[in-house]
Amino acid sequence: MSYKVEQTRRFARQYKKLHDNVAADVDDAVAAVAGQPSVGERKKGDLADLFVYKFRSQGQLYLLGYTLDDAVQLIFLEAIGPHENFYRDLKH
Repeated sequence: MSYKVEQTRRFARQYKKLHDNVAADVDDAVAAVAGQPSVGERKKGDLADLFVYKFRSQGQLYLLGYTLDDAVQLIFLEAIGPHENFYRDLKH
């Protein structure tokens, strides 16, 4: 059984600002995460409940941050963006 995917408001705002070709790569990354939620790397410390899936788009490294709720099989898309300042912005 696959997981259901939900967006947070932060993710929706960031996604809306992306170019169409980058958004298509994000859609592929979301599909990969939905198919196998453990594909991302679990973070430590302040962001211990966050998983990060890394992918390339337009020659730049992008990170897709998400959290899991295994009890109801739900993936919450938390943030999307280039590696630069990704974690700093998530902590705020």
